Formats: sequence, structure tokens, C-alpha cells
Amino acid sequence: MPEATLLPGYLIVGPDEVKRDTAVARLRKRLEASGMADFNFDRRDMTKEQNPDEVLGSLNTLPMGADFRLVVLDGCDRLPKATSEALVSYFANPSTDTVCLVIAASLAKNTRLYKAIAKLGAKAVIDCSSKKRWELPKQVQGMARRHGKTISLAAAEELVSRVGESTRMLDNELRKLASMVEEPEIEREDVEQFVVRTAEVKPWDFLDAVSARNPVRALELYRLLPPRSEVRLFSLMLTRLRELITAKALDARGQGRQLAQTLGVKDWQVKHHISWARGFSMQELVDALRAAEDVETALKGSRDSVVAFTAWIARIASKPSHR
Repeated sequence: MPEATLLPGYLIVGPDEVKRDTAVARLRKRLEASGMADFNFDRRDMTKEQNPDEVLGSLNTLPMGADFRLVVLDGCDRLPKATSEALVSYFANPSTDTVCLVIAASLAKNTRLYKAIAKLGAKAVIDCSSKKRWELPKQVQGMARRHGKTISLAAAEELVSRVGESTRMLDNELRKLASMVEEPEIEREDVEQFVVRTAEVKPWDFLDAVSARNPVRALELYRLLPPRSEVRLFSLMLTRLRELITAKALDARGQGRQLAQTLGVKDWQVKHHISWARGFSMQELVDALRAAEDVETALKGSRDSVVAFTAWIARIASKPSHR
């Protein structure tokens, strides 16, 4: 199957570093097929001072023993006007022997440079937008396959929680895990054993652990949150309990799909609420809400406020014992 015809320029734009790296690697691999990649590849850090004439000179240099020359311009978010205008003029009549990759974490669509590259063709702009945080675990599962492994959803969620939202850092950790884990699938225990937490714990991770009735994880995350967070966490937990009560009621009536609309939020914000609510009885949720009165009193000045809050959370997250 013949390879697609290349455009003379592409704008690789967006904060997702792995997507940007993948786009560059794809073009680099195509260049390497010629066997003369070292003579036809130029990569420049545009965050450093660059002579516009030298950049244009590289773009207009003829390839040596290859079908095209590849010029990569990193960090084009805020180019000096002279450099930006030089590139705008170049893309009005670009070399047919060069492929120029303009890379930026962000570049407004109304800029002259964006418009100049977009005019080169329908596929000239390569969107590297980041996934929303809740979408990242699924993306991590896809990234793991590039390292010859699969990763469970629970492990992917734990990895995002520990590393954060930088896809480059996530990919680096996946590479390490792939070399350390002998089994074909990476499990949550592997992430907990081999990955050091570098990202700040989010309150939502804590709330989700309580909602999933995982007391060990909930208390572990609570200990990692900033000190004296109890008042804010208490307020967030009250809101979550009310959401779960609403989810429980709607689910009982077969109207679970109306949850987001009823709460006035986006679907992705409550995508696990129905399954979490099913893990509680309605009486448990109501009792937890009633018990909040005593916790609130303790938080208003008692020396036992941390103990009261911790005990409340442990009771909510722990599943009832059946004798």
C-alpha cells in the first residue's frame, strides 16, 4: 500500500507530550527508511534565540539521498515576531523537498502562523489535546500495549493517581513497569510496589475510594492529603453522600440515566455513581448523613476532630459484616 503524500508543513499542537512525540517519531521513521536520516534531519529548540535566516536556510536546503528533508521546530508557542513572520512567509510558498513540523503546546487558531499552516491541507494541523483526567486510565491502557504489556484498569487508575496527568511521565513509568513486571499484565499491586507517588493526591481520589467502599485506600489517601483538610473534605463528602442517595433513589426507579441531569452536572462527573450507590443500602447512606452532625460539631473546635472525621470515613467505607 503506497504511503500517503506528505504536506510541506504540519502544526503539531496540544499539551499531550506523548501524542506530539508519536507524531514526530512517525515522520522520523519514514525518513529513516531512506538510510540517510542523519543528513536530512534538523531539530531546533525555538524557545532559545534563533536566527530566522538560519531557520529558513535549513528549510530550503535540498535533501541528500532521500525523498525529503525533515525539520522539527520545538517550542513554537511564543515565537519572536520576526521568526513567526518569517515562517508565515515561508509557508506561503514552502519547499516541496522539506517537511517542517511546527510544535507547540498551545497556539491560537487566529494567529497568522496557525492560519498559514492550516492552509497547507486538511491534515496539516495535528491535534494533541490532552484527555480529561477521567479518560486517562483508558489512554494508559493503550499506551501500555506499545511496551508489550497490558495493564488492568485499576492499575491504570492507580498510575494516574500516583504520577499525575503528564502523558510523558506516565509513559516513562509504563516503560519501567514493563521491564520490571514479568507477567503479561500489570496489576495495581505492581504499580503500588514500583511507582513512587510524585503527584499530589486529589480530593476526588479520596472521595472515590470512600464511595467504592475501599477503607484501606481511602485512609491511605487521606493521610497523603495536606494537613488540616478535614473541613473541606467533610463538605465534599456531604455532597458526595447526597449524590449517592439521589443515585440510589433514581436507580431504584429505573431512572439511573437521569442522574447527571438531576444533579445538574456532566455525565462523566457521575459515571461511577450508580455502581457505587449499589454498594450501599439506602439506610447506610442516610445513617452516614445523620452521623455527619456529630462530626461537624467536632470539626468546629474539638481536639478530637481528626479522630471523629477518620472514624466517620472508616464507617462509611467499611462494608457491613454479615454474621
